[in-house]
Amino acid sequence: MKALAKMRPGPGLELIETEVPQPGPRDVLIRVTATSICGTDVHIYRWDAWSQQRIRPPLILGHEFAGEIVAVGEEVEGLEVGQSVSAEGHIVDHTCAACRAGQPHLCRNARVIGIDRPGAFAEYVCVPAENVWVNAPDVPPEIASLQDPFGNAVHAVYTFDLAGRSVLVSGCGPIGLMAIPVARVAGARLIIATDPNEQRLALARRMGADVVLNPRRDEVAEQVRALTGGDGVDVVLEMSGAPTAIRAALEALRPGGQVAALGLTSEPIRLDWNDLVVIKGATVQGIYGRKIWDTWHRMRALLQTGAVDLSPLITHWLPLEAYEKAFRLLMNPGDEVVAKIILYPNGMD
Repeated sequence: MKALAKMRPGPGLELIETEVPQPGPRDVLIRVTATSICGTDVHIYRWDAWSQQRIRPPLILGHEFAGEIVAVGEEVEGLEVGQSVSAEGHIVDHTCAACRAGQPHLCRNARVIGIDRPGAFAEYVCVPAENVWVNAPDVPPEIASLQDPFGNAVHAVYTFDLAGRSVLVSGCGPIGLMAIPVARVAGARLIIATDPNEQRLALARRMGADVVLNPRRDEVAEQVRALTGGDGVDVVLEMSGAPTAIRAALEALRPGGQVAALGLTSEPIRLDWNDLVVIKGATVQGIYGRKIWDTWHRMRALLQTGAVDLSPLITHWLPLEAYEKAFRLLMNPGDEVVAKIILYPNGMD
């Protein structure tokens, strides 16, 4: 089968031919119909400091996908050949403290599809049956492939009660953009989005942001206070991981406000912990992954009812063989609008 892999340390990926994986007794083999590129995949392509510490080539990448079951292990129950599925990417141990406390998304020994084991940038991927999510039949595979990052957005939004509250979405990458309509469904009365990229801000408006601010031209904290009667926002959804954006978001937060922090910084950062967190009485909650399976059920309802439409975020559709173009667009979009790129390992028919 065709697969896109990191074969050796260093920048870039390679399109390879390899054997179709064979499912074990508790596994499922899935023919991949659509897969989307994550920011993590870009980090691995670039071979940055994080990738050098975490990734062990050779490795087939890809963890955001949809496909069709083509084989099941002899001990698998409740899943059948032909079903349309995606998968929760974190394969957990069920024995660590987090798993025993009902927080398997925080499992300290989790192995991640496409990072710690072969992923879905391939014609076929093999995953444990317990990680398989059966997709609703009316959800297109392209949309179904976005459930991994969409789950991050849903998890972040529903961490706090947003009904009737003002919200700042800090960073309009794909997950930040996904969070905007979810925040609206959750009842936010005012949604402000910030990003230094004008194309992303245009997408933020399309996804439902009331106000967009560009920190290259706007004084974010000052503008936010002006929009909220001088108080600041009730809730920050921090999606950027950019030090300057994090500081601005905390400055824009009202006293007693809440922060759902999902964006990862590239290195440790400095901030005024006293004034921005402690004296302000801020609540800061780290967000990682998706709650298994609570977040997935929320996603299903949001997508099936049409309450959230993710289709505007898909900006490019390419065969797997065009991966170089896809990564080039993500790393250097220029004036082009680039959000989520869908790859088709088994062709675009």
